[in-house]
Amino acid sequence: MTDDRDDDHASMAPVRPSAGFMLRHPARWIALGFGSGLAPKAPGTFGTLWGWLVFALIQHYRPLGDAQWAALIAGGTLVGWWACTQTARHLRTPDPGAVVWDEILAIWLVLWLVSPTSWSGQLIAFALFRFFDAAKPGPVGWADRLFKLKPGERIGWAQGFGILFDDFVAAGCTLFVIALYRHAFGG
Repeated sequence: MTDDRDDDHASMAPVRPSAGFMLRHPARWIALGFGSGLAPKAPGTFGTLWGWLVFALIQHYRPLGDAQWAALIAGGTLVGWWACTQTARHLRTPDPGAVVWDEILAIWLVLWLVSPTSWSGQLIAFALFRFFDAAKPGPVGWADRLFKLKPGERIGWAQGFGILFDDFVAAGCTLFVIALYRHAFGG
């Protein structure tokens, strides 16, 4: 069987992502964050760093306005839903760690909404987001469990959306903490 088949993935062994795997399908290079998700340790952190770098480059060389960022994130969510669903199916894993498009979109959302801010402000936003995404406290844990597979279910569109959803909730928690801080301390 090839890793492209859309069969009952529960009965097949998971596929280990690699550069070759990523390059064989456009959904994979999007979902795997153009290779950042292939990091052997902490792929979510590497994906978030890649997202931060792209955000910084865009804002430096071709700054986007609010409507453009909103359109980019909305379009990225739709494309990402497809890419994450397909890649999870191809990897035969409902929420693969190597899929980092969710971190990329979420950090773009956070950085867009906290801007303008200093480099240290962006670093704090990055650290808060990584905390919420990795530790999954409260609402992030709820969002992470919401679209998990039940025994006998196949990887479907709900799981692809779930990959994105918990990161958007982590982004919301990050923005909430930053808003509370700014309200309390005027910063």
